[in-house]
Parts: sequence; C-alpha cells; structure tokens
Amino acid sequence: MNQALPRVIIAPLTSAGRPMGCRPEVTFQGKSARILLDQLRCVDKIRLGKKMGKVDTKAWHGVLLEMLA
Repeated sequence: MNQALPRVIIAPLTSAGRPMGCRPEVTFQGKSARILLDQLRCVDKIRLGKKMGKVDTKAWHGVLLEMLA
C-alpha cells in the first residue's frame, strides 16, 4: 500500500518516552530507541527526507498485530 499511494504509514521513533507494551525497544543507528506504535500516522511522501535506515520487522510486527486484534 505504501508503494501505490502518495502517502505512507509511519510510526515515530524516540529515545525518550515511557516504556509500554505497545512501544518495542530497538537499536537504531547504534542508539536505543522505542517505536511508538500507539502513534501511527499517515504522511505525504513529499514531507519525507532521505531514508535513514530500516528496523527489523521481527522487532515490531508481533506487537502491532496484537494491538490490532
């Protein structure tokens, strides 16, 4: 869906924020971070800069499925 539409679904990352079950902890660019799956949003691709990297699907996919069940 993200490839076909002019918008993409994103989940912000933070190095702060409170730990919660819906915020899996990951290492991104050598730093500890949390994926804020409780703050999903859609943004226009025009607003995005260059790709910074990728977070392994195993780190967040199960948590997201559990949230949406």
